[in-house]
Amino acid sequence: MTSVVVLDYGTGNVHSAVKALELAGADVTLTGDRKLALEADGLLVPGVGAFSAVMTALNDAHGGDIIDKRLSGGRPVMGICVGMQVMFEHGVERGIESEGLGEWPGTVTALPAPVLPHMGWNTVTPDPDSVLFRGLEEERFYFVHSYAAQEWTLDVMPPFPVPRLTWATHGAPFLAAVENGPLTATQFHPEKSGDAGIRLLSNWLGTLRD
Repeated sequence: MTSVVVLDYGTGNVHSAVKALELAGADVTLTGDRKLALEADGLLVPGVGAFSAVMTALNDAHGGDIIDKRLSGGRPVMGICVGMQVMFEHGVERGIESEGLGEWPGTVTALPAPVLPHMGWNTVTPDPDSVLFRGLEEERFYFVHSYAAQEWTLDVMPPFPVPRLTWATHGAPFLAAVENGPLTATQFHPEKSGDAGIRLLSNWLGTLRD
């Protein structure tokens, strides 16, 4: 079975993420152990709460170093919700700017929507070449957030593969998912998205076996 570590750093829907990955067919370990996190086939980074609080917890657990070391070696990482947001350079919440992990350029900001948080089921527009959403192009996914990355500025040149971007809309278009080499992330919660979420995680697991 494909081995996945769900990074346990004191925040996130860790137990629901573990259960969803198990249903998708993974051999899952919930741990903050550096060695196990580096050696697993895949690393899942959950995240719930404020951008700054998640970054503080990640830094305290040396999570950023684990993520960066995996990615520099081409080892797959997947972020969920705030676990996606912290992959960007900065996050701004209530006028306070916090530094992110900087794996992608850009700043996470509040959605310009009359109703926040954006909570519930929403459609997405997958990249035509998406592997993550293969067979799921018409499905809905479950979102709970008020902030998101609303633009993509990373300029990728050959021979590196072009990132696959999936968008959704709440007040304005925002990035619902990114597939960028070994780094994958979703703004929505696959573990709360029923059968569609399990199938999406299964698609991600399939990339770990390639």
